[in-house]
Amino acid sequence: MPNDAPLTVIGSFVSPYVRKVLAALELKRIAYAVDPITPFFGNDEFEKLSPLRRIPVLIDGDAVINDSSIICFYLDETRGGHLLYPADPTARARARWIEEYADSRLGELTIWNLFYQRVVRRMVWNEQPDEQRVANAIDNGLPKALGQLESMLPKEGWLFGEIGVADIAVASFFQNAAYAGYSIEPERWPIAAAFVDRTLAHPVLQKLGAWEAIQMSATISGRRQALIEAGAPLTETTWAERAPRRGVMAL
Repeated sequence: MPNDAPLTVIGSFVSPYVRKVLAALELKRIAYAVDPITPFFGNDEFEKLSPLRRIPVLIDGDAVINDSSIICFYLDETRGGHLLYPADPTARARARWIEEYADSRLGELTIWNLFYQRVVRRMVWNEQPDEQRVANAIDNGLPKALGQLESMLPKEGWLFGEIGVADIAVASFFQNAAYAGYSIEPERWPIAAAFVDRTLAHPVLQKLGAWEAIQMSATISGRRQALIEAGAPLTETTWAERAPRRGVMAL
């Protein structure tokens, strides 16, 4: 059962899926502490909590919850405050579909094809990126997805009134694409470009972005201490180990 103690989130500030959950916690004004590990460095205890070795993991008392979408829906079901999904059932179903579109299609394009290739492969595995895969995403996959977003996103404001999970899910992946050197061309996709900029400029995402910047600039071994010095809300213990291992679902 949920309690009043700060919730624990296991997962890197830089992950778009973790970013979504942390933004949800911030919008609801729920206290939390983060163990900012990438899943590749999770130890055996982490794997017990996350059998697919994926982040985020939410710990709420005795409850251990995996998957960012399930976590966000859980927060709306168990906590009051800012609604993460619309109250209307039809709008809520639409919001959850847009979130799924972002997590699956945009995740494939921007995380596995861009961020993983250009950032993770170098930093974690000391490998060169598959630039053919990167080029295919930039030349083919992303233009089609952005064309779809042009008709899906609002010209002003948010998708369902106040900012919610659907908005954050869409915009979040383009933050990681930017870390890999990609940005939306506003001349070709003005609605999507403006929406992403507007969402990432929200105070909650700006707050999280400051901790992301620290994590991106620090060495893997020095990240935790750098975040502590910056005042990030970290857990006292960590589920990390020194050597990385590949996850069940890693490409």
